[in-house]
Amino acid sequence: MTLHPHARAFLDIVKDAPPLDTQTVEQNRADLENAIPLTGEGAPVAVVEDRRIAGVGVRVYSPRPLEEALPVVVYFHGGGWVLGDLEIADTTARAIAIAAGATVVSVDYRKGPEDPFPAAVVDALAVTTAVLTGDAGFPADARRVAVAGDSAGGNLAAVTAQQLAGAHPGLVHQALIYPAVDARMPDDGSYRTYAEGHFLTARDMAYFFDTYAPGVDRSDVRLSPAAASPAALAGLPSATVITAECDPLHDEGVAYANALAAAGVPVVSVTFDGLVHPFVYLGGLIGPAHTARRLIGGEIRAAFDAVE
Repeated sequence: MTLHPHARAFLDIVKDAPPLDTQTVEQNRADLENAIPLTGEGAPVAVVEDRRIAGVGVRVYSPRPLEEALPVVVYFHGGGWVLGDLEIADTTARAIAIAAGATVVSVDYRKGPEDPFPAAVVDALAVTTAVLTGDAGFPADARRVAVAGDSAGGNLAAVTAQQLAGAHPGLVHQALIYPAVDARMPDDGSYRTYAEGHFLTARDMAYFFDTYAPGVDRSDVRLSPAAASPAALAGLPSATVITAECDPLHDEGVAYANALAAAGVPVVSVTFDGLVHPFVYLGGLIGPAHTARRLIGGEIRAAFDAVE
């Protein structure tokens, strides 16, 4: 493993950050807010508008006026179901809207510890279902809907795809960016190799699960979509799975992509060598973030274009 120089620069910036479990939730959220400048400049789009869908706060991005019924990407931000918000995902959402030629609905789902599991899942399902049933509150092409998200948001996207399987044919793609799909936290592979020293740590992941889902069965598929049976994966929407090589979550993301493919789901799985969690956000510092954003948007656009 050779770290990408941009990833090394990021690690140098955050090398003195205290472990999450040594601070309050409020301090951890403030630290993440201070990192927003690293996400880069947001690309201009025609619409950026805060709304509510199914009672959940969202931010809507569109490359064209909302009066046009474009396909929709429902996006879930990362942050371990505890941190993160619409701001940290802003530049990523804008880039995907442009690359996919779609309206992006970025979801401000409830977080732990104030609203523990399964509140985030409930919100994710409510917003996605509203979009699929034409109840988003703006014109949308409900025949062409994708879910997407990074890290904890990738978990919510995968869970949403599973939970809505077969109910709405308009859900045609899932884009999972270094998704946290296995709360059982295996003590081997990338979880061991990158347990510390590469920003996201195994200790951080334990903190997130303990804060978001205390006492919850870690094999619950609404928390660990990787625990789903092969039969439950068959027939799911096509998938794009992006992983970072130097990330504790690398192996579970690749394994989930392989499980989807083995179940007959069309999958594009790409690992970005030498990069760390959460590189896709870090467009102000890490050049390959822009490559990944274009790839994700392009795969979503291709899935939309395949709908007759």
